[in-house]
Amino acid sequence: MEKRLILAIALSLFIIISWSALTNKFYPVENKAVMQQASVPVLTNTQLSPTKAASFYSEEAVKPESLFTLPLKQWKVIFIEPRAAVKETIFSSYLSYVFSLKYGFLLGDPGLIFKKTADSENGVQFICEDSQKRIIKEFTFSNSSYAIGLTIRIDNLSDKPMDINLPLVVGVLDFKRDPVQARYQDVVVALPEKTLRLNGKKDESFNSIKFVGLRDRYICLIVEPQSAGWSGFIKKINNSESELGLVNNVPPLAPGQIKQYNFRIYLGPQDLKHINLVKSEWAAMVNYGVFDFIAQVILQILEILYSIVHNWGWAIIILSILIYLLLFPLTLKQMRSMKNMQALQPEIEELRKAYKNNPQKLNKEIMELYRKNKANPLAGCLPLILQMPIFIALYQVLMRSASLKGATFLWIKDLSGPDRLFLLPFSIPILGNELNILPILMAIGMFVQQRFSMVATAGSSAEQQKMMMILMPLMFGFIFYHMPAGLVLYWFVNSLFMLSYQIHMNRIK
Repeated sequence: MEKRLILAIALSLFIIISWSALTNKFYPVENKAVMQQASVPVLTNTQLSPTKAASFYSEEAVKPESLFTLPLKQWKVIFIEPRAAVKETIFSSYLSYVFSLKYGFLLGDPGLIFKKTADSENGVQFICEDSQKRIIKEFTFSNSSYAIGLTIRIDNLSDKPMDINLPLVVGVLDFKRDPVQARYQDVVVALPEKTLRLNGKKDESFNSIKFVGLRDRYICLIVEPQSAGWSGFIKKINNSESELGLVNNVPPLAPGQIKQYNFRIYLGPQDLKHINLVKSEWAAMVNYGVFDFIAQVILQILEILYSIVHNWGWAIIILSILIYLLLFPLTLKQMRSMKNMQALQPEIEELRKAYKNNPQKLNKEIMELYRKNKANPLAGCLPLILQMPIFIALYQVLMRSASLKGATFLWIKDLSGPDRLFLLPFSIPILGNELNILPILMAIGMFVQQRFSMVATAGSSAEQQKMMMILMPLMFGFIFYHMPAGLVLYWFVNSLFMLSYQIHMNRIK
């Protein structure tokens, strides 16, 4: 029974991880009262005509030389000058990781053509001006954090009122540019009463937003208007792209009047340390799924350990040891139960012979034997069941934490990916063309551990045990083969400690 439960857990784990890897995450909309079908207003007057395109963006008047780079202390920002928009950011502190917005912070009319008027190490300013209007966009960057300030000023230079229902495209989600990254993309919309998490694949609108954000695997963007009355929207452009944006319905701007909008922005790693430096209320942007609380605790512990040992690999090893010690009382109970069951095997075999034609009676007698001798056949599974939330939470941390991207340990070049000792000149079915050592070592360790923990049986039970002793390590080896090396390292170290204590228990008469 114990082997079947372990097999069921392994299969469940395989299904969960495979489903996560092959499909985009979906977050159901929980509060439909504050949501309605998207109907996004655009900038409308005789000079700023409404757009009828599928997207607010137009590539007309945008040429390759229209791009320019603003180098900052920790990152670079690539701007599209005629649109006064951010194409992408490059984070030098994270292996030059590229976070694409396509045309972030675009004002929602393709007829607006901007020109850069000034730039410095702390910011850049753009202007769009004719006889009817003047629009100034200014980005201000912090030297000590990933904070950005955005100011948009609109001057009505005409002698007529001007409507300025001004959509601001925060950024674009691209679900086909990189299929691996696409499954990590989602949208966060903070409303007064709750925070929504959406996959961004259909049109939505939201009233009275506090802030909106989008993220990929490592980086997130958060935008908070500094005035009330803003609504948010998701606009599906095509089957592979959606725009996330903001709009504020305001009265027409009188002749000679000026309107200014201010936005507070975070554009950086999904790391609470960095986000809290800008605004702690934005912490809801970082989420690791069902076991988010456990993942947050694990990440904090890892960061403390890293501050001591200065290596993420050693931090993961120490974490594995700490969790092993935490669960040791249950592990000890498991091993004692297994020894009790080993001692009962001769009696169980006698019962099998006596009731071989009466399965119901046989099960009843075996359970009565367990009860009398205080042996629990399921006790061995409890530590494994308790490990599952920790395991899944650590998986999410390793897959989404920017701090662990590019973290090295021994021959491992990146703990957030497979250990890849080297690439083979040929491809092996399922395994691919990379040789990953840690999953192989882990499978060998599991085989040895099962060999030492086998309960002495005879007949068909003995054959089943031998089969499971081979199949279980192979199955786990396949499951773990393409997983982050940090995760395999954690499980491998935990298995080594389990094996060492199993050997110790077997030596006790």
